[in-house]
Amino acid sequence: MPKLTISLAVAPYDRTRALFDGRVSIDGCEVIASALEPEEMFFRAYRTSDFDVTELSLSTHLLTTARGDAPYVGIPAFLSRSFRHASIYIRTDRGIQSPQDLKGKTIGLPEYQQTANVWVRGMLKDEYGVEASAIKWRGGGMEEPGRAERTPITLPHAIDLQRIPADKTLSQMLAAGELDAVMGPRAPSCFGKPGVPVARLFPDYRAAEEAYFRKARMFPIMHIIGIRKTLHEQHPWLAANVYKAFVKAKALAVQELQHAGRLSVTLPWVVAEYQATKALMGEDYWSYGVAGNTREFEALGRYAVEQGLATKPVTPQDLFAASTLESARV
Repeated sequence: MPKLTISLAVAPYDRTRALFDGRVSIDGCEVIASALEPEEMFFRAYRTSDFDVTELSLSTHLLTTARGDAPYVGIPAFLSRSFRHASIYIRTDRGIQSPQDLKGKTIGLPEYQQTANVWVRGMLKDEYGVEASAIKWRGGGMEEPGRAERTPITLPHAIDLQRIPADKTLSQMLAAGELDAVMGPRAPSCFGKPGVPVARLFPDYRAAEEAYFRKARMFPIMHIIGIRKTLHEQHPWLAANVYKAFVKAKALAVQELQHAGRLSVTLPWVVAEYQATKALMGEDYWSYGVAGNTREFEALGRYAVEQGLATKPVTPQDLFAASTLESARV
């Protein structure tokens, strides 16, 4: 019986490398793989549905699932996770000394629905009492003009979101003083330039993020895997096989981090860093699957409602293929 040919798009992380170099295969499939940046994958996923299996923004999958028009079934392999205290860049001449000082300010972001920004807004509310409605939001490209939300959103009137001029970028506007701050996963190019009064809100962001983890016990999830719904309906066996392959690929990446005799990353203390991370966050600190991530999903579901992206919380059972919610045990 011939294998099912599928197209796959994911970023070239260490935890996906084995899928590209052939050490891990998806059972029953012949894979045509593309290594792409998240912005391109997400744009193509929601505009032209180019790939059978693709990395997805978790927040966009959540909001499309909530309104009933999600084109993908989710797979709980979390290719991107990141703390986001480092993602807030402020003008240093606006009297912003603490997160509470963001109230009433005008803040730029690439997309309101971007998962990184959902987590930042949730953290600001939970930890510092700053509501999303207390800020004036301005959306657009960080470095290229004309960026829009990857899928349409409708927000409540309490949320002030407007597009920036079509010929401007967030980085330009921050440098020119037209914005008080920006947030997003990529640093604006004006950050660190001589004479430009821009800094991080949390200068020692690692200490802030470690303190956040100790208190909240959450490691924010950014990206998941999605399978085109029509393909999933035709081949219900595919979801579990895709999930299993990504679990295997991540396990190989974690093994490589421990090889002191052959460093897998171009950093001198990568093994020590791995050990320190485990000491803080636990053995399976980058966990896949739903069972070990209930806090994260409860929080993100609540944030989506509080920030106007969904009208009711969405559960993991809504987001992911049923066959990936539990695994067989020997």
